[in-house]
Amino acid sequence: MRQEGILKTWNDDRGFGFIEPVHGGQEVFVHIKAFPARAARPEVGVALSFEVELSAEGKKRAKRVELLKARRRAGPSPSGSPVRWGTATLFAIPAFFVGAAVVAHFFKLPAWVMGWYGLMSLVCFVVYGQDKSAAQVEGRRRVRESTLLRLGLLGGWPGAIVAQQLLRHKSSKASFRARFWLSVLGNVAGFVALSWALRGWRGG
Repeated sequence: MRQEGILKTWNDDRGFGFIEPVHGGQEVFVHIKAFPARAARPEVGVALSFEVELSAEGKKRAKRVELLKARRRAGPSPSGSPVRWGTATLFAIPAFFVGAAVVAHFFKLPAWVMGWYGLMSLVCFVVYGQDKSAAQVEGRRRVRESTLLRLGLLGGWPGAIVAQQLLRHKSSKASFRARFWLSVLGNVAGFVALSWALRGWRGG
């Protein structure tokens, strides 16, 4: 028998949460695999239709989950709850590379600098994809957030932005997004410092 409820909590990193039935009762565990394969990432406050089954441990869990309509609770979103980020963040990539091209022209940067960004972006995209795949399978080992941030800091952040938007991964956790953009600023600052250093070396 199908029931209806509201997604009360959701851990996007681990891919599970709890549903509060509309008619009361115990909260029901729900895993990302219970949602349709092509459904949008679950968000706290969304109305759901679901069936209930017992796990191997005898605990209730939702299956065959369907999204009904968004119905957010009043009040501020809790820390770490999903936050939508538009594709406007993608404009950071062409903006950076246009600026980098100008710097490369006037400072005569070697070609390997931009090649490094391309290589690290590819690596970062692949690692994000692996982490998303692991998040959808219960028990699989995840990639540490610190590792994702380090890859971005080392120059892979353009690939990370593409992965976040294209794969819909790590694009809704506000705390991670804040640290991610700090790592982007750190990398850009390092790029500027490297440009000045190479310019001084060439001038010397």
